[in-house]
Amino acid sequence: MSLHNRRFKLPSLLIAAALVTAAASSAHAVTVAPVQDVSDVLHGVTVKDPYRYFENVKDPKVQAWLKEQGDSARKELDRIALRGELEQRIAEISAATGDDIRGITRMAGDHIYYLKRGRGEKQFKLMTRDGLQGAERVLVDPELEAKRTGVPHAINYFVPAWDGKHVAYGVSAGGSEDASLYILDVQSGKTVGQPIPRVHEALIGWLPDSKSLTYNQLKTLQPGDADSETYLDSKVMWLKVGDAEAQAKPVFGPTVTTDLGLARLDVGAIIFNPGSRWMIARTTDTTLPEGNLFVADIADLNKPTVAWKKISSFDDKITDVDLKGNDLYLLTHAGAPRNRVLKLDLRHPELKLAREVAAAPADAVLEKFALTRDALIAEIREGTSIVLRRYAAGDTKGQSIPAPFKGAASLQNDPAHAYSDVLYTLNGWTELPRTLLLKGKVSSDPGLRVNPPMPSLPEVEVVDVKVPSYDGAMIPMTLLYKKGLKRDGSNPTLLDGYAAYGFSQTAYFSPASMAWIERGGVLAYANVRGSGVYGDDWYRAGFKATKPNTWKDGVACAKYLIAEGYATPKTLGVMGTSAGGIFVGRTVTTAPELFAAAIFNVGIMDTVRAEDSANGITNISEFGSARNPAEFPALLEMSTYHNIKDNTAYPAVMLVHGMNDPRVDVWHSAKTAARLQAATSSGKPILLRLDMQAGHGIGSTATQRYALSADIYSFLLWQMGKAKQNGS
Repeated sequence: MSLHNRRFKLPSLLIAAALVTAAASSAHAVTVAPVQDVSDVLHGVTVKDPYRYFENVKDPKVQAWLKEQGDSARKELDRIALRGELEQRIAEISAATGDDIRGITRMAGDHIYYLKRGRGEKQFKLMTRDGLQGAERVLVDPELEAKRTGVPHAINYFVPAWDGKHVAYGVSAGGSEDASLYILDVQSGKTVGQPIPRVHEALIGWLPDSKSLTYNQLKTLQPGDADSETYLDSKVMWLKVGDAEAQAKPVFGPTVTTDLGLARLDVGAIIFNPGSRWMIARTTDTTLPEGNLFVADIADLNKPTVAWKKISSFDDKITDVDLKGNDLYLLTHAGAPRNRVLKLDLRHPELKLAREVAAAPADAVLEKFALTRDALIAEIREGTSIVLRRYAAGDTKGQSIPAPFKGAASLQNDPAHAYSDVLYTLNGWTELPRTLLLKGKVSSDPGLRVNPPMPSLPEVEVVDVKVPSYDGAMIPMTLLYKKGLKRDGSNPTLLDGYAAYGFSQTAYFSPASMAWIERGGVLAYANVRGSGVYGDDWYRAGFKATKPNTWKDGVACAKYLIAEGYATPKTLGVMGTSAGGIFVGRTVTTAPELFAAAIFNVGIMDTVRAEDSANGITNISEFGSARNPAEFPALLEMSTYHNIKDNTAYPAVMLVHGMNDPRVDVWHSAKTAARLQAATSSGKPILLRLDMQAGHGIGSTATQRYALSADIYSFLLWQMGKAKQNGS
């Protein structure tokens, strides 16, 4: 999990004295947020924070301001003449693409599990079938609880037992991701025992006999505990199916296995596999995948203490593992910035004895791998595309696997390594996702996903370009637009970037994107530095002290789109989501003159204060700590909120947030909206779009997603002069 809260309570008299309103360019006047100058001196630098009181989101006056902002944004967006038409078109294209299927897991005995959102349905259900073409059955439908409570519910994760008799799954409400763990009897369709709270992640391990499981549980916060305590001191618990939660035994964690030297933020999971006597304990800080690895014999769980033997630590740069018999497979970027896979015999668990079994091909990145009964299959990144490669025993170079079309291949789960063939899903910019069965080098359709005919859409061109940045680095960017587009600068164009954690822009089919392209829109996906498109070196070139490359690359991409005639500053927009808030926010505050509009989508806006929140503390490893004098300057520079300047002509900005966001607290957007509204001299709107029953977007219903996409695209078209508001 990736991103927060020391709270400042503003005296109520000051708020009451400052209840003035401003019309700006909006038809709906909103309350100007009062300024309360709070200053911190951090490592000799005075840092001003005029809206810190917004961090106390529960304060009734802050709540009232947020509601007013959200209501005002809603009125402005609803007045855009084509907004409803756009939402309807997005829903039409989505319905025409058929059912959405995700997370396919194929267990031994041909038991299949997956999440499915049927055409026209709001939320994903947990499904099962016996055999790829067997009759499917609903196991869990979160819509039943949503109808009962009036609050959206979502399945966060599911992990089947090896024998197929039970499945563990997590459910949360209102987009909060605050999941509780349930255990379902697959045959009867009924849950076993009571739900177990504070099991937020899929850190579930079924023991080989399928009679018990381990899970990571967060502690109960006590009154007065800081939010930053949320993910500290979690425990791995061991529970037998049918036992009450009170009977669960703590078996791993900072306060449990105190002799292992774990940090308070070491969040642990235990990995098992049928046919293996070993269990692997793995820790991360929930943000970066590197961490600690330990091995022990499963039989030790029945002893007073487990004899864990350490295999590796963070500095060994291991980012993923898989267990098969006596062998542990390790994905690492140690000595291989584009990654490689090592194999370690657990009977002699010394990392120096591990041997390479799969290497990345030249000019590509080995991103993920999966084990079959007799080989290793890897996902190989080539720009925004991902291809598959098969590595047989003794073949470290591997053999390429042809695909039906160019796109992004994603391996589906075979956790028991029970099959020689492989299920994978192939997705493309202009192709509907297809789930395929790979035998050798031949892919066929097993009938798991029914693909309807492609809906009537314009012919789309996909063009890969390289953009020179300020220092000569060549930035890969993928452009999508309607065939025959004229480069006369009149096209509504949206530049999109993320660039954190080494995550890269990847090909996928989006009904909302198609609705944008239909209207003459251009989409530009930039893999700026901070992404992993070229491996670990490219990621580290946009990380902490080098993070300015992220938005400087963004500025270069914007200038390219203008210079090449795709857009002008009157028709160019920019967007970033979550950690991509740094990309979009600092690109806009660095070069506001290049853009007509910007979308700050659940973005990290105040990186200086982020670490005082629940999820922010987990992101110190990615962004740094303001308490660290060596890291503070970079944090201050990457903080959009602190780099907003008074009397500056900023583009129109829509900040998007869910009130229940557990990854990036809503106060990031609130503080930034208030600061932009006070600082901008352009007269263009600064809207704060809020969803009271959403979080970070994970768990949002289809209806919520269609509405958000329509709001984003209609706002952009309005500000680019391509749409009008009713009554204007």
